[in-house]
Amino acid sequence: MFDKEYDVIVVGAGHAGSEAAAVSANMGSSTLLVTMNLETIGQMSCNPAMGGIAKGQIVREIDALGGLSGIVSDKSAIQFKMLNQSKGPAMWSPRTQNDRMRFSEEWRLQLEAIPLLDFYQEMVAGLVIEGNKVVGVRTSLGIEIRSKAVVLTNGTFLNGLIHIGDKQFGGGRAGERASTGITGQLVDLGFESGRMKTGTPPRVDGRSLDYSRMEPQPGDAITSKFSYSNLTTSLKSQRDCHMTYTSPEVHNLLREGFDRSPMFNGRIKSLGPRYCPSIEDKIDRFADKDRHQLFVEPEGWNTCEVYVNGFSTSLPEDVQFKALRSVVGFEKVKFFRPGYAIEYDYFPPTQLKHTLETKLIDSLYFAGQINGTTGYEEAASQGLMAGINAVRKIREEEPFILKRDEAYIGVLVDDLITKGTEEPYRMFTSRAEYRTLLRQDNADLRLTPRAVELGIVTDEALKRVDRKATESERMVQFLRDTSYDFKEMNNLLVAKGTKQVTQNDKLFKVFSRPQINLEDIKTISQVKEYLETNDLDDDILEQVEVHVKYAGYIAKEKDNADKLHRLENVKIPSDYDFKSIKSLSYEAREKLTAIQPATVSQASRISGVSPSDISVLLVHMGR
Repeated sequence: MFDKEYDVIVVGAGHAGSEAAAVSANMGSSTLLVTMNLETIGQMSCNPAMGGIAKGQIVREIDALGGLSGIVSDKSAIQFKMLNQSKGPAMWSPRTQNDRMRFSEEWRLQLEAIPLLDFYQEMVAGLVIEGNKVVGVRTSLGIEIRSKAVVLTNGTFLNGLIHIGDKQFGGGRAGERASTGITGQLVDLGFESGRMKTGTPPRVDGRSLDYSRMEPQPGDAITSKFSYSNLTTSLKSQRDCHMTYTSPEVHNLLREGFDRSPMFNGRIKSLGPRYCPSIEDKIDRFADKDRHQLFVEPEGWNTCEVYVNGFSTSLPEDVQFKALRSVVGFEKVKFFRPGYAIEYDYFPPTQLKHTLETKLIDSLYFAGQINGTTGYEEAASQGLMAGINAVRKIREEEPFILKRDEAYIGVLVDDLITKGTEEPYRMFTSRAEYRTLLRQDNADLRLTPRAVELGIVTDEALKRVDRKATESERMVQFLRDTSYDFKEMNNLLVAKGTKQVTQNDKLFKVFSRPQINLEDIKTISQVKEYLETNDLDDDILEQVEVHVKYAGYIAKEKDNADKLHRLENVKIPSDYDFKSIKSLSYEAREKLTAIQPATVSQASRISGVSPSDISVLLVHMGR
């Protein structure tokens, strides 16, 4: 049946698996995507949205590297918002509401258009291991499929257990069976495994809701998109979301079911995502709050199914129903399906290298929730990195690793393998110490040249990036070199309520004032003339404004990043005997031995390793 050996086999077709399979095949490697259900490729298992705080930056980075999540999101979007625009540009984060059915369909169409990608529907029950190397997979029907590398992206399916009140049953998602066999084999091979939990809210019938009693949440008046390419366009029309609130009455009704809640009666023993708690957890932990926001999100352009964001729960379905009917606008609500919690197996990611290859088994890669992360975007970025590195390993090429000052993806991977996680890991801007460098607007400038070197994207993309870099730098220099007429400038400054100037000076200086924005500076005659003779896209002008207003912050972070690189360049040999260095603290010796950091910089980020431990390590390494 399978008479050839594949270069790469990807197990699972969620966000991580889809990106891994796409990039592997697009890089020229024969790839097989194995999934239990070909109808649910790229399924949005939870909320029908992509991006958000820090997550939007990740989607832009995936797109810049030649991944497909941005394109799929744009093509299936029903609303676009740029979050955090009241803050600095390091915090701006794009987000789309998406049509759930179109999203999955678009992923399927994108993947089927890749010539070197094959598909097979079946459950993978085990890995084929020879020595300490994976050489293929074995399905539940006993079929053995050989490959040079395997990427596991099992999502919530590994021994998945669904909870609704006092009922529990096996499943990887509602209506889909769990995956069994792989965890046991990996544990037998020496891997450490654990359990995590996530949850999802009820889906309801939008025809039964009274939107007139809720607050409309429209998209941005001027929309943008995720993908830097010309393969997608920004939205011309959008669908509104809505917002309503819980109340003390709703909370009391929910509390009536706490004795039957698997969260509180001991049935669920694993940890869920701290930053996306269930409604019962919010009521229990924040007892002083008399209401919580609920976002009412349409599931698509035409469907009446609605996602109740903020009401994730595993309470009995009768309790969910009664409580939700007491929410303003939900008085006559009809359920499509109740909310539920799901427990699943994961493998602590400290067992991985920076390439996402496992330390124990050669050519075996983990990506997504199997590594303890939560979120479509986090999973997709790991799938992309695992797919790239699987191909490069087969070709005996250098691994592709992003540093913490190069991408949020670099922060994500480094956090996982250096610090590990005991609860579902979610990306935030606060996790990135160089977030002024890692903005959503410059992901293409940072990463597309790397993608061209990898052979993932074309030279055409590089030409677009080069023009963006060249033209934005040229205009910034123009602003540095060109003086304004102080009388003309004062007309603007008075209108903006900011201090007037007494003499001619450079445009750069006055543009850097927080009260003066791009639209303001466009009214000054020299700038107006410059823009009339130079046809510049909005993304170029955005770069100009960011660089003018945040030049000092950007320079400072670049300087800090350079200092980081000095420690990144101090490599630590594999299997280094940290325990022989008696002057290290006991905790440092234990942590360094367990994690086996590749560089002194990585060692410095391990919890429990102090600056004095790093000094000792540098001395022992002759530095």
